[in-house]
Amino acid sequence: YNKLQELYSNLDIVINNAGILRDKSFGKLSQKDWDLVHAVHLRGSFIVTKAAWPYFQQQKYGRIIMTTSPAGIYGNFGQTNYGSAKLGLVGLSNTLAVEGAKYNIKCNSIAPVAASRLTEDIFPENFMDYFKPSYVAPLVVWLSHESCPETGGVYETAGGYIGKYRWQRSNGKVFAPPNTLTPEAVRDYWPQITDMNKANSFNSFQEHTLSLVNTIKEISEENNIGEVSTTSVTNSYTIDDTILYALSVGLSTREPKHLNFLYECNDEYSVIPSFGAVIGLKAFSESNVLHDALKAHNISGDMTKLIHGEQYLELVKPIPSFATLTSVPKIIDVLDKGSGALLIIGIETFDENQSLVFYNQMSLFMVGSGNFGGKRMSNDTNIKPIVSAPNRQPDAIVSEKTSIDQAAIYRLCGDKNPLHIDPMFASAGGFSSPILHGLCTMGFAMRHVLREFAGYDVKNFRAIKARFVGPVTPGQTIETQMWREGNRIYFQSFIKETGKQVISGAYVDLIEVQVRNHNTENNFQNSKNDNDFILSSSLASNINDITIDELAKDCLKENTENVIRYVCAPYGGNDGQSGGGDGQSSRIDKIFGGWLSVRINDHKELVPIIKTVY
Repeated sequence: YNKLQELYSNLDIVINNAGILRDKSFGKLSQKDWDLVHAVHLRGSFIVTKAAWPYFQQQKYGRIIMTTSPAGIYGNFGQTNYGSAKLGLVGLSNTLAVEGAKYNIKCNSIAPVAASRLTEDIFPENFMDYFKPSYVAPLVVWLSHESCPETGGVYETAGGYIGKYRWQRSNGKVFAPPNTLTPEAVRDYWPQITDMNKANSFNSFQEHTLSLVNTIKEISEENNIGEVSTTSVTNSYTIDDTILYALSVGLSTREPKHLNFLYECNDEYSVIPSFGAVIGLKAFSESNVLHDALKAHNISGDMTKLIHGEQYLELVKPIPSFATLTSVPKIIDVLDKGSGALLIIGIETFDENQSLVFYNQMSLFMVGSGNFGGKRMSNDTNIKPIVSAPNRQPDAIVSEKTSIDQAAIYRLCGDKNPLHIDPMFASAGGFSSPILHGLCTMGFAMRHVLREFAGYDVKNFRAIKARFVGPVTPGQTIETQMWREGNRIYFQSFIKETGKQVISGAYVDLIEVQVRNHNTENNFQNSKNDNDFILSSSLASNINDITIDELAKDCLKENTENVIRYVCAPYGGNDGQSGGGDGQSSRIDKIFGGWLSVRINDHKELVPIIKTVY
């Protein structure tokens, strides 16, 4: 890399074309000739590309060409060293294409057949004119061009011909149950295992893996071997699972009331209501209802293009801290939206006494699976619609920064889709980095509503509905805007740093509303060091008409258990300047509330009058 910096001020393209031959049959091949060929072809390409990689990452642009060979793709007598190195280059190229996607680095392989010193003894002399290197150059130029969209491909070129390779896998045979898989069974079913009439081709490792899982389920169904019941799914969870979920949606010991969800010995220990959505999603994923719906409507579905569009959750009673629950997923309706198939799934969840605990409803959209001849609209009145927020200023706004590890923690609750943890998988899905689970974002927003309008009392929660309209990147700040209309709290959520909306058409229905008395904007932040003050306030209706002493009396009534520190700025005169005095009788111009951590040194405009109340 340092040498490249000395030689070039700019670097856009790397073409790995160096090669040698040491052809011998495998029995006569020496280790020296094996290592030498690999050192030039495979290791040489690695070293050159490794040196250029930081250039490409920094400038967010790069084009890489690897030179493979049909001898690596098909094998060729006397070329075990050469063929293995050349096929190794294909693997190197494909992986660099995945890792380089987010940096606009594209990498492809060519398998040329061209006249050169390496091939002059192979082709008849009259064929040499057909395999001039100049006939390979146009393909290389195109793959190196900034407008070429291709990456991760393998292309053959020779004598004016250009073609693309692809891997294929047969439909195969699933032996179910697995104990029926024996050497004799493999022999007997060999024609089916190797039948390429229904071969599949994949564009990524993730697409291949998901297809394999679907194939196993589909063929198991065809053989009348259901892995799980389509009528019910039973799951058990412990109190530790509910605490892990609470941590995964941002609850923290920084706020005392959060201990109601984090400490099992707390007298008021409760389970965050949105935990019910986790149970519902798990039951759905372990059932066959999606497969049954796709099969019944003759829909060709690609699981890599399945999007969780909307979520509804209704609690009949508070979720127990530990339990064995039985869920019954069923298809409510399947709609043909042209651009895709919309599936609405309902999931009832019962306790061990067969009493209904909660109900989930999910809307899933399968992109590219439309036009199957289904109806476009549903008349089912059980489908929960989204709503529009009131056309006025929000009654409350809460901003909360997510942890960089938020998705890594949330996935431990059961949704281990690599999209939320694996940078390469996220890149293949079109994201610059792993994204937060939609249900995790909903969990944050639901907490904000409970905090502002329910006093964190889960017995006040009835239902939540939300539409997911954009992803959150772990580390970003979720801002939830809320409006109260009776016992319904309308809300929508945004990424504060970008202004992009992530939840729309949403509401929480409460049994009883307990309005938190404070400013409309609150912020949760981690304390930077021991010199920071944790601030909390219970604000009066007219904040400019309350004195420090009055504030202290008010706090004594509502906060007898905790030490509460206030940072206030004296109320200014008519000229807007801060007043003087000792501050004890000064009017309050500004109070920072909502367990906000603020460094005093970051707020020079404040007069640091600190009142400690016991």
